[in-house]
Amino acid sequence: MLRGFNTAGAGMIANQRHQDSLSNNMSNALTPGFKQDRSTFRAFPEMLIQNMENRNIPTENGLSIPRNHIVGSINSGTYLQEDVPLFEQGDVRETGLQTDLALQNGEIPDETGFLFFEVQNEDGEVRYTRNGNFTVDAEGFLTTNEGYYVLDEAGAPIQTGTEAFEVLETGEVISPFDQSMLGIAYHPNANDFVKEGDNLFNNDGDVEAVDARAADGVNFQVQQSHLEWSNVDPQAVMADMTRAHRMFEMNQQVVRTFDQSMELAANEIGRLR
Repeated sequence: MLRGFNTAGAGMIANQRHQDSLSNNMSNALTPGFKQDRSTFRAFPEMLIQNMENRNIPTENGLSIPRNHIVGSINSGTYLQEDVPLFEQGDVRETGLQTDLALQNGEIPDETGFLFFEVQNEDGEVRYTRNGNFTVDAEGFLTTNEGYYVLDEAGAPIQTGTEAFEVLETGEVISPFDQSMLGIAYHPNANDFVKEGDNLFNNDGDVEAVDARAADGVNFQVQQSHLEWSNVDPQAVMADMTRAHRMFEMNQQVVRTFDQSMELAANEIGRLR
């Protein structure tokens, strides 16, 4: 009976964590460049149950033969293994702001390949994002709204000096101050990227991201005064949240039933009269 407690409890925890992941997706439905998370579930290892007994043979010496009868396997519950970002192109919408840039995917040879803007975090390390909601700081550098420098193809911060700059479809930045090329990174397996907050990704794999312009068969376009929207589908997320809530309630009812059975066993069946 305690095994049933553990199985139902594990289901409640898994669905609660799934609900948290879905809530995060819903809260970022309007965040430019946001990539929704998909929850992956996994069952705990199955256990093989067998009945172990001794069979007595009616002989003069009382022979006893061990006998094992396989009952079958039982699953001890499920858990949420991890949240995996869904790398799909979001809708591209016009904003009218020159500092907004959208990275439009073109031809990509690898099924799991993806493109990113390159930025520099507060520690001076290269990070990746699809959020092109940029701005120009007081020193004339092109930055994210969180203050991270947008990098060029050489890994240096881009300095436009003004918000009146032009960006060509190739990613070339033309301003009165300077000309440079946006740093556009390509990675053949975007599943190696993990979220770090502020809509940034870090490459957690062994393969380095490369300049998209140097990658064979990779095409893209940079659209100025446009933003790539989140790829979250609010209606689908709401349906998943309802399903997760119902699954949580079902496991909760199982726990309640086991609890009532244990109470009955402890207070009624085991009572001395």
